[in-house]
Amino acid sequence: MHARDICGISFKWTVIIERVVAQPTRIVAIGRNFVEHVRELNNTVPKEPFFFLKPTTSYLANGGKIEIPRGTIVHHEVELGVVISRTGRDIPSAQADSYVAGYALAIDMTARNVQDDVKKKGLPWTTAKGFDTFTPIGPFIPKSSIADPHNLNLWLKINGQFKQNGTTAAMIVQIPRLIEHVSSIMTLEEGDLILTGTPSGVGPVNAGDTVTVGLAVAESPDMLSELEFLAVDREGGYAFGSGA
Repeated sequence: MHARDICGISFKWTVIIERVVAQPTRIVAIGRNFVEHVRELNNTVPKEPFFFLKPTTSYLANGGKIEIPRGTIVHHEVELGVVISRTGRDIPSAQADSYVAGYALAIDMTARNVQDDVKKKGLPWTTAKGFDTFTPIGPFIPKSSIADPHNLNLWLKINGQFKQNGTTAAMIVQIPRLIEHVSSIMTLEEGDLILTGTPSGVGPVNAGDTVTVGLAVAESPDMLSELEFLAVDREGGYAFGSGA
């Protein structure tokens, strides 16, 4: 993702999105923020927002290759990302919008069998979420381009077939409250990305699959972002069940 992909945005925002991929600060991923997704995985709706962190080395720009680690069952989760504009701590919901630089379409890839295994053991999810290429992301969308981030359609296709097709209106917790909650725990910084959760329909991605995702204003034919990635087997590295 380069400055040429972000025409019309001020230099400041160009610097922010360049940092997201080139010199990023943090990926904060909200879990279980769509009821139907909670149900499809037989989870419970959390009493308050919860999140996990993903390494910035997991970023993958549009047109890249999603790597499937050996022995893993990898699932797609399309999400709206919120890019933070400035440093803030204990940000009230009423002021949260002033800390938003803009948005980005993303996929939170998950090694589901790895996640299921560590969950049974009461261990963290970092391995399941943190592989290289496990956060495919699109170009920066300035805040001015989206009047209402809770009125957007998110969709994902595998080889041209719809697998996820949801709306951000279905978020359990909306973006201002997410920013308030996260910043009450850790200081948010310029360039941080908050992934806001995924709608239902998550499922496997296999080597050879073409994954396309899109973001649009609800009931509008005009796309805000549309991305494509190829899935491939990873050569070498981690192998699930090998003890490595």
